Amino acid sequence: MRRNMPMLRPLITALTLLAMPAMAQEVGFGGLKADVSAPVEVAADSLAVEQDSGRAVFTGNVVIGQGEMRLSADEVTVEYADAGQSRIKSLHAKGEVTLVSGEDAAEAAEATYDVESGHVTLIGDVVMTQGRNVLTGDRMQVDLASGTARVDGRVRSILQPGEN
Repeated sequence: MRRNMPMLRPLITALTLLAMPAMAQEVGFGGLKADVSAPVEVAADSLAVEQDSGRAVFTGNVVIGQGEMRLSADEVTVEYADAGQSRIKSLHAKGEVTLVSGEDAAEAAEATYDVESGHVTLIGDVVMTQGRNVLTGDRMQVDLASGTARVDGRVRSILQPGEN
């Protein structure tokens, strides 16, 4: 029996994690840390600028890139830090949101990206994949500078043996 213990450890660890679905879980996100000082590029089918509020609304096949990170959604509202619209304060994405960094990917109903702090918050049916491993929850907060993420809500994990 003792000879089989090393083989059982990954299984016991996975079962323990699966038995605790209501707890928050911290994970690594993105093979490389995102460069939060890199320029933010936005592409979309259309753009509506609201000068008075200092916002811009991109709609249709929106893709946002910053360094190696890519965020896509149906609609993204950009809030500018000043009236001159030269510095982006935050982005709010809605509809089929996907965030990709390195080999990791996450999907959610909505996401908010605080450009100044480098934090992305995904909300609503969050699904994160890292290789063949899957992690789900209600909310995920990603720190792009450190490459870490925290998942809250009904957290569930599917971990493949032999993978990190």
